[in-house]
Amino acid sequence: MKPLDQLCCQNSKCKMYGKRGKGNLSACGWIDRKKTIRQIYCAACKARFSERKGTALYNCKLPAEKVIAILDHVREGCGVRQTGRLVGVSKDTANRFVWLAGEHARQLHDELVAFSP
Repeated sequence: MKPLDQLCCQNSKCKMYGKRGKGNLSACGWIDRKKTIRQIYCAACKARFSERKGTALYNCKLPAEKVIAILDHVREGCGVRQTGRLVGVSKDTANRFVWLAGEHARQLHDELVAFSP
């Protein structure tokens, strides 16, 4: 679990949207039965959201370890079909997570480049 000061409000209408380490976030419960995914509360806008919102793991039904294994295999040069066989998921599932991770990386890149000098 990430420390709360590394997270930011995911409500685009909030005045604290995208600002990390401002003290407006607190953990207010759990999203899953195993109590591994926290529900985050923003004191500024009163919104509640999953700590995974805004990441490639948001609404993910697979265990995080399996998704990370998919991305590790693709990063090492395995194809999507081969990755699916190695991890034990369909090629479509592997492809979906590769696409989601790529989209997340693109958004992060755009955010970081916007603030670069």
